[in-house]
Amino acid sequence: MGFFSKLRSDGETFDGQGGERRGLVDVIQYNGEPDELVWKFPYNNLSTGAQLIVNKSQEAIFVKGGAVCDVFGEGTHTISANNLPLLEKIINLPFGGRTPFTAEVWYVNKVIRRGLKFGTPAPIRVQDPRYSGVDIPVRAHGDYSVRVKDSQMLLNEFVGTQHLLTTGEFVKQFATVVVQELNKNLKRFAREKNISTLDFPEYAPDIADFIADTLKSKFEVYGVELIDFQFAHVGPNEDDPVVKGLLDNRLESLKEAERRKIQGFNYQQERQFDILETAAANEGSAGNLMGAGIGLGMGVGMGGAFGQQMQQMTSAFGAAPTVPTPPPVMSSPYYVYINGGQQGPFDNNTLQSLAASRVLTPDTLVWKQGMAQWGKAIDQPDLQPLFAAATPPPPPVPPVPPVQ
Repeated sequence: MGFFSKLRSDGETFDGQGGERRGLVDVIQYNGEPDELVWKFPYNNLSTGAQLIVNKSQEAIFVKGGAVCDVFGEGTHTISANNLPLLEKIINLPFGGRTPFTAEVWYVNKVIRRGLKFGTPAPIRVQDPRYSGVDIPVRAHGDYSVRVKDSQMLLNEFVGTQHLLTTGEFVKQFATVVVQELNKNLKRFAREKNISTLDFPEYAPDIADFIADTLKSKFEVYGVELIDFQFAHVGPNEDDPVVKGLLDNRLESLKEAERRKIQGFNYQQERQFDILETAAANEGSAGNLMGAGIGLGMGVGMGGAFGQQMQQMTSAFGAAPTVPTPPPVMSSPYYVYINGGQQGPFDNNTLQSLAASRVLTPDTLVWKQGMAQWGKAIDQPDLQPLFAAATPPPPPVPPVPPVQ
């Protein structure tokens, strides 16, 4: 009888290790560990009439000569030529009776495997679109969940000649694939979405969805479905000196913006104040005039909340507050060449203050959007009224005394 010289009821059969294990298997059931995705039944001495037990969320696949004969789902099945038609064609099984045959039985667990870990072994260099393409090292780690969708595809494409496939081995096999997709798609996300790597932590769910879309196709090749993919952390490596510098600068900028908000003026107004203050500190008549007028005149020129504060200071010194006449609307602000450098742009209120303080003179060079080159202030039609108001009328000519 060869391999099939003895029937056994305990499920043991010949496995090539010794004559004491000879016999036929009459019960086929899963005996692997809970975390195994794929497990191969250790014996192939089977017979018709044997009981095949398939647990919940499992599939049992019969393979003969590398060809899949049939797939069985949850339940208890009696093996016969009726439910193994392909096997019957291969080895010409007769109907009825108890007939020995050889075939492999593979169990595939189709439950969702959750909490599979991934991470970047080394930081991924990503060009930051907000900082002129500076390479920022990015680290990421998290977890994902999978489920076997097509047992036959997994068996054909992934398992090969292995006898089992644990979840740990599966994660190890796919670790390189996950890191490759992270490397490629973190860069792509920053570029296409124009998102700074410093902002990656707050965009973690969006980045996860972005990467999961490409990972799904990688898993599907092996008959595996990606259920979810999420980051525990994704962001710049804060130990890197370049990252530290950028984060410090950003923090200082936020503090400065908050300070201006509390004080009630914006960056442009503060810049104009600094320019006028510098001009007032210079020697000469223009600087003296600026120094005399900067405390009170700036309140009217700057406008807004800062102007109101200055007007209140003027009232405190006994001067009655006045409402200035609205200036003519300018088409665009001017840059002014002052103290050997370009300053501005200045709005009409500030230009009025500069002209009144003799910092802006008719011969001062100015430029605004649309001008081909710098030109004298007096040659600009919309600036000429500033000098008409600032130029005092000539003194009256004294009468000629009569000839004695």
